Amino acid sequence: MSQSKPESRAASSAGKAKKVKPKRTGAKRAVVGVLKWGSLTAAVLFVIAAVGVFVAYQSTSIPAPNQLANAQVSIVYYADGKTELDRIVQPEANRQSVPLSKVPKSVQQAHLAAEDRSFYENNGISLGGILRAVKTSVTGEPQVGGSTITQQYVKNYFLSQDRTISRKAREILISIKIDSQLSKDQILEDYLNTIYYGRGAYGIQSAAKTYFNKDVSALTVPEGAVLASIINAPALYDPANGPDAVNRLENRFAYVLDGMVEEGWLTPAERATYTELPTIQPVRANRFSAGPNGYITAAVKKELTKTGLTDAEIDQGGLRIVTTIDKTSQDAAVAAMKGNLPDKVTGGLVAMKPGDGAVVAMYGGSDYAKNQLNTATQAILQGASNFKPFAVLAAVRDGISINTRFDGNQPQTIDGTRIVNYGGRSYGYVDMRRMIGRSINTAFVNLNKTVGPAKTRQAAIDAGIPANTPGLDDSLTNVLGSASPHVIDMATAYSTIAGQGIKATPYLIKKVTSTTDPGFSYTSTPQTVRAFDKNVTADVTNAMTYTVKTGGSATKLQALGRPIAGKTGTSSASKSIWFTGFVPQLTVSIGMYKPDANGNALTLTGAEDTNLTGGTIPADVFYDFMQVALKNLPVEQFPDPVGVGNEQVAPTATFVPPPPKTSSQAPTSTKPTTTEPPAPTTAPPSTTEPPAPTTTKPPAPTTTRPTATAPPTTKRRPRPTRTADQPEQPQAANEEQPLASATADAG
Repeated sequence: MSQSKPESRAASSAGKAKKVKPKRTGAKRAVVGVLKWGSLTAAVLFVIAAVGVFVAYQSTSIPAPNQLANAQVSIVYYADGKTELDRIVQPEANRQSVPLSKVPKSVQQAHLAAEDRSFYENNGISLGGILRAVKTSVTGEPQVGGSTITQQYVKNYFLSQDRTISRKAREILISIKIDSQLSKDQILEDYLNTIYYGRGAYGIQSAAKTYFNKDVSALTVPEGAVLASIINAPALYDPANGPDAVNRLENRFAYVLDGMVEEGWLTPAERATYTELPTIQPVRANRFSAGPNGYITAAVKKELTKTGLTDAEIDQGGLRIVTTIDKTSQDAAVAAMKGNLPDKVTGGLVAMKPGDGAVVAMYGGSDYAKNQLNTATQAILQGASNFKPFAVLAAVRDGISINTRFDGNQPQTIDGTRIVNYGGRSYGYVDMRRMIGRSINTAFVNLNKTVGPAKTRQAAIDAGIPANTPGLDDSLTNVLGSASPHVIDMATAYSTIAGQGIKATPYLIKKVTSTTDPGFSYTSTPQTVRAFDKNVTADVTNAMTYTVKTGGSATKLQALGRPIAGKTGTSSASKSIWFTGFVPQLTVSIGMYKPDANGNALTLTGAEDTNLTGGTIPADVFYDFMQVALKNLPVEQFPDPVGVGNEQVAPTATFVPPPPKTSSQAPTSTKPTTTEPPAPTTAPPSTTEPPAPTTTKPPAPTTTRPTATAPPTTKRRPRPTRTADQPEQPQAANEEQPLASATADAG
């Protein structure tokens, strides 16, 4: 028997053996492992996500329309954060729900054509819209439309402006839940009763009244198409916003009507008759609560827009706005103005914290519902002698001592302009303290010539008077107050002096939160800058205290029992009267005028009073207001005068006017000479300082002032005669600059 070769046996054996798979490399093993564990992880995550969605779905509640409406109202509070001051909502914009049956079918269809043509067929969400929203949330691209009516309703509930996926997820969950639990008609009804139409109008009933002045049941096809068009972007489509908005509305209006034809809700023949927009009502001024508080709310809303919030976000954002307004002080301001203003005379009051800018009280008029002009922030009136301290600021900043004397005799012709003092009085050579106390025109024009009118103007601007203030120029007589600022401007400028040289931007908002967006919060930060050295303002403040000291133009304010600095002001022809003053913790400016039918100022004489000056009614208002506002504030002292430039003051002989008047000395704490009687005062006469004889008329009948949060009951002080204040009277070619009508806005 022959034997096979070893090679053959090996080959045969190998042929019968199983084929061996090639071994995996390290890289291949890693890939397979990742795929295996990745699949397992994905499955686990899917299960977790499904459970999470289920739990979230079950725990999500459906908001009721009335809850939605209440959440969206923005409320304004006093500084305590608890006491309600007002609400930002127009009276006609309060949501008034109406049943769907009251909304004409054509108006319903117009909204469907504009926003969701498949509303009655979809399940509450739009997959395409969701994908686009997710894409824009990730990429940061501009948001696009595509949400269903159900989603829009839900989004209005949240009112969150963030573009996060989590917010979109909540919107989807609620939309699906609403669609599964409520009928389509109920969803549409709720939507129409909550959607924002602009102009402060929420809901279809409010929109019908706002845009067409009619009940929703009376809306026509084109009117319904207009409202359906506007909700897409009220600010863009409201025709009141100009020609571009009208053009956009016309295009959107056509899109809605054409969509109604496509859906079979309107025949082509009917569509052909609607070629023009229906008549739309003009915009009515924003109406907040009646009375003085409405002016505060309007100013608050204006300030909110400067934070970046839109009108729609303010109107429908459920904001909770804490202001800087102190209720006790605000009530006192209203009572003081109403209790002192003569018939047909109006004015503004602003009280603010020096060095901070927080406005604690503001009176802009008696009733915002009747007149939207804010006399504290919008009316412009000649500043008069309130401008004189700015020349003193400029002088001391330039190293000129307040002890420096200037010629206060009259008349004088200075650089071609004839200057006189009120009452034709001459005062001799007087220092700046005496000049402010007596408001001596000739001395101030001489000071202005020495310092330079441009420096006086710049000092006013640095203190807080806007550079674009009407009448603010470099003329020699600018020191007499020919410029016409707002009351809040004067309060700001004097607060810079009271704040030891720190200029602060006035503000009304302390803090803002939102009930609809927990992530939104705004807290104000005082905007301050050093405008003057504190040594300069210390000396200027000292000079300004002479307005209240014996012999000054507002000595009645001594009765407050506190250090007070300030200045009275009476313009040419008495078309504006002022008092602006301060204590270390609070500055108050009061300006008054009598407007004609066009808002121009009339002379404050005749029927009102023959002696209206800054030292009379404005000083009365200051007294009544401060008596309440300072009740819980400790008495603080002004900084001691530093004496800037004192070393450069040379002895100056006192000018002796012609007989019968005797020489006049610089003001001291002792009584004035009998030939220079002090300004009228209601303080009890001192036994060592009897009042000088006067020919003033008997006091007016006394009345009792209001109580409660208004100033405490006091007897009305007799109004002094017009010898107290020294109105500026520049006898130039353009002798008088009348008060301008209120056309500019504050800030």
